[in-house]
Amino acid sequence: MELSSLDYGFIIGLFSIILFVGIYVSRKSGKNTSEYFLSGRNMPWWLLGLSMVATTFSTDTPNLVTDIVRTNGVSGNWVWWAFLLTGLLTVFVYAKLWRKSAVNTDMEFYELRYGGAPARFLRGFRSIYLGIIFNIMAMSAVTLAAIKIGQVMLGLTPIETVLIGGVVTVIFSAIGGFKGVVYTDFLLFFVAMAGAIGAAYFLVNIPEVGGLNRLLTHDNVVDKLSLIPSSDDKEALIMIFIIPIAVQWWSAWYPGGEPGGGGYVAQRMLAAKNESHAIGATFFFNVMHYALRPWPWILVALASLVVYPDLVSIKEAFPNIEDSKLGQDLAYSAMLTKLPSGLLGLVLASLGAAYMSTISTHLNWGASYIVNDFYKTQVKPEASEKELVAVGRMATIILMIASAIMALLMTNALQIFNVIIMFGAGTGLIFILRWFWWRINAWSEISAMFSSGIISVVFEFTPVGTFLFGDDAFLPGWAKFPTIVLITSIVWVVTMLLTKPEEQHVLEDFYKRTQPGGRGWKKILDRSNKTSELIEDPNEKWSVPQGILAMILGSIFVYGSLFSMGNWLYGNTTRAFLLTGMTLIAGFLLIRVWNKMKDSIL
Repeated sequence: MELSSLDYGFIIGLFSIILFVGIYVSRKSGKNTSEYFLSGRNMPWWLLGLSMVATTFSTDTPNLVTDIVRTNGVSGNWVWWAFLLTGLLTVFVYAKLWRKSAVNTDMEFYELRYGGAPARFLRGFRSIYLGIIFNIMAMSAVTLAAIKIGQVMLGLTPIETVLIGGVVTVIFSAIGGFKGVVYTDFLLFFVAMAGAIGAAYFLVNIPEVGGLNRLLTHDNVVDKLSLIPSSDDKEALIMIFIIPIAVQWWSAWYPGGEPGGGGYVAQRMLAAKNESHAIGATFFFNVMHYALRPWPWILVALASLVVYPDLVSIKEAFPNIEDSKLGQDLAYSAMLTKLPSGLLGLVLASLGAAYMSTISTHLNWGASYIVNDFYKTQVKPEASEKELVAVGRMATIILMIASAIMALLMTNALQIFNVIIMFGAGTGLIFILRWFWWRINAWSEISAMFSSGIISVVFEFTPVGTFLFGDDAFLPGWAKFPTIVLITSIVWVVTMLLTKPEEQHVLEDFYKRTQPGGRGWKKILDRSNKTSELIEDPNEKWSVPQGILAMILGSIFVYGSLFSMGNWLYGNTTRAFLLTGMTLIAGFLLIRVWNKMKDSIL
């Protein structure tokens, strides 16, 4: 595919601006680890919110959505739409707690909430487990998407794509730190949105598709349009909708959708000016992420079913694609080859922007774990700030190299998504409850983490899984995930009851700093001789019930926005009016609840 001078102008211009920003902020970012990883804790909500949205854009997200739509229809997106529930729980319950904790990373939380050797082990081990292993897996999925785009659209080999995209990104990330990431995310968000919307509008109207009306009535598309799986297919209804809504959102750990907050979302909250900005940033992110962005990707995915109905048609159109990289997710990149000059450059620039935004965030977040939670605590506690920043920059480079190597070995984005979800199954409930129940201890988390991982490996990669789950097996295939959640939950609850609770002084210190409130801490307060110091206002109402109400109303508002937009596009006018009205009512009630909450929260 030939690029015009205008296309190259968009791409080179964007990359040049990003490198300039990284160099410009590098001096201040390198002063100390607080600046390098949290930008001095002085970021406004709107900038942090846009940064989170830009980060979760990524090159693999449209590929993942395309894979889901082509395989399971639009309703298949519930595997990630369900995470809105935990996202809004983070907004209205946990954001203020994270900001009050004043930790540098969410791994540091372990030595605030727990005590002794188990807490130190958790902090060190999970900094490697999440900051390196899971982080590399997530980045490799993003890089794999970039490889497929490079192959289909530019004729680049996988190694060429990795070298071009990786070198620019790692230089910018290493020198600019968190501030460079957030500042450029502001630009990258608008570029990425313009590219996604522009591509969707043009590709729906190409001659092969024939416009929105013809697309929605095409034989390859009509059975993919439902927003909720049909009750006629009970297995699909259970796997695609019921399990994500009933179990997955609160039980599974996933980057950007951690129950109780965590990862790079927690990093953004910790970098906020105050609790109000932390809450505003996470709410803005959830609205934009779930309500606004999905439809441009979904429309392109549906259009791809008309142009490339199966893998054979993709292979025929792009015979040079390696068989190891051929998958349904490749259809998104294939569709983009039909864009005209100018728009093609903008879309390629937007995909480059999405790639750099996501990778730079993961690099900085992962390096923060390695520096603050492993090197500084386990290797060299006396290290200077200058040395720690240098280690962070070196960790950034190593993470980039490792994720690139793994990407070269992978096949599709849905593959890694399922693996990460499975490995985190059953751990989420601890992340939700540990703030509000004093009895949860470090051994609870350790047992949940290891049992979830071991059980997932046994069920997924050994004959045990084949024997237990499947069409002709002991249990249906959809039961695998709930079974992992159930076993993991039993393991950590039993472990908690068989091991000693945390020391009184550890629990008191945690309560004093974060003020979680609730009856789950009553026993600790009753035992304490410092009760007056631990409670700011004895007459203050516990804000969590109102937070849960706000979460429910917020979910109705966001889902209503998502589905009303879909029904407007589908031409279902009556249903669209009803959903729009429901959305507006939910938004009005949410504002009223929030106005009652904010005086006690902030």
